[in-house]
Amino acid sequence: MLLTISTTHRPATDLGFLLHKHPDRVQTFSVPFGNAHVFYPEAGEDRCTVALLLDIDPIGLVRRGRAGGNFALAEYVNDRPYVASSFMSVAMVTVFKSAMAGTCKGHEELAGSAIALEALLPVVQAQDGEALVRRLFEPLGYLVDVAPIGLDAEFPQWGDSRYVSLRLSGEVRLADLLTHLYVLLPVLDDDKHYWVDDAEIEKLLRRGEGWLAAHPERDVIVRRYLKRQARLFFPALAQLDESAPPVDEPEPENPPAERVTLREQRLAAVASAIRESGARRVLDLGCGSGALLQRLLSEDYELVVGVDVSVRALEQATRRLKLDDLHDAQRNRITLLQSPLTYRDKRLAGFDAAALVEVIEHLDPPRLDTLEQNVFGSARPGTVVVTTPNAEYNVRWESLPSGELRHLDHRFEWTRAEFAAWGQKVADGYGYSIRFEPVGPEDAAVGPATQMAVFTR
Repeated sequence: MLLTISTTHRPATDLGFLLHKHPDRVQTFSVPFGNAHVFYPEAGEDRCTVALLLDIDPIGLVRRGRAGGNFALAEYVNDRPYVASSFMSVAMVTVFKSAMAGTCKGHEELAGSAIALEALLPVVQAQDGEALVRRLFEPLGYLVDVAPIGLDAEFPQWGDSRYVSLRLSGEVRLADLLTHLYVLLPVLDDDKHYWVDDAEIEKLLRRGEGWLAAHPERDVIVRRYLKRQARLFFPALAQLDESAPPVDEPEPENPPAERVTLREQRLAAVASAIRESGARRVLDLGCGSGALLQRLLSEDYELVVGVDVSVRALEQATRRLKLDDLHDAQRNRITLLQSPLTYRDKRLAGFDAAALVEVIEHLDPPRLDTLEQNVFGSARPGTVVVTTPNAEYNVRWESLPSGELRHLDHRFEWTRAEFAAWGQKVADGYGYSIRFEPVGPEDAAVGPATQMAVFTR
């Protein structure tokens, strides 16, 4: 299995600094599935090429239980030693770890600069055709050259194999090229050699930061990278939706109707309900990474407080809101609190309005009574806005397997009748009136994608 990376940046031997590998040396590294060799087939002022050659040990893979097949010798006779795959990704992060991080002491400017680079992979999987290869790499700015590999040169009538040779070229940071290959080679191969779990989501989001959320093949990449496990890829897609930046494009003369995501429609509906209540002091209960807080902070509220049980979520909200960069007048209008909604917190009392956006479905049903007591009984804001998925609408999600919930952490999802019954019980019990509003796309048979209740004391 081979990967070569070349540059014509002058002096081309600077590639050695970026990779932390000297062009005059041949280095060998042990990896769990064999050995990785790094060497330079050419190293001159005008052009320099580094090669990463993997020597896969098929017997070692069998002993570790990582091989398999559907015929007697398939564990030993297969394409794993030759086809660029997750083995190459693991080798890259082992051998080129500093280069992937974009660190190069003494050459920081070079490491942060886009230079002329060319990556050659003699054999990659393309069982879904050349088109997918192009759809994965061309949106990232690469010139993509795909060459089919015949089944047998002696018998051209047999046609092409499911493999191609892939050459990528462009002006790009070396760290970005390595990261793109790290994520997309397992996606092309669609057969990761190791077990994936929740930690793989964090790894994907970290490696995909800045490019994956806006990639046109995002869903394909996430599903394949996470081995098509719904329990992993739905949460990953949800987190990418949270982090996706707005796209700034020049407006055409006759712009098409803007596509507004369900998440944006939900946030807009909640913000509107709070605005109409006349509130001055607002709570966002279960604020997560701060999407609603960002909207609220842009309006003229006296105080906005985000509350979440997760420290990590509050750290994400801090970064999203750029709290450290706000001037004092703005900073004094926003507070973040760590607090579970199932425990009474006196700090939550005295507010005009509160929002629970996609929160209640994350609680086990027996714990809802405690949340009701703390929010409606103890904190008692004048207005409470609650949104939750409409379970009836799930049949309209083509990507959601039948019977599954929209998110791995959801404990339940209610029908319209179930949500109405719960809301009316809470309103009657704590002295609120209630109205229900649809949010997002609405179907005549199954109702809206999201259901919202506005409680008024």
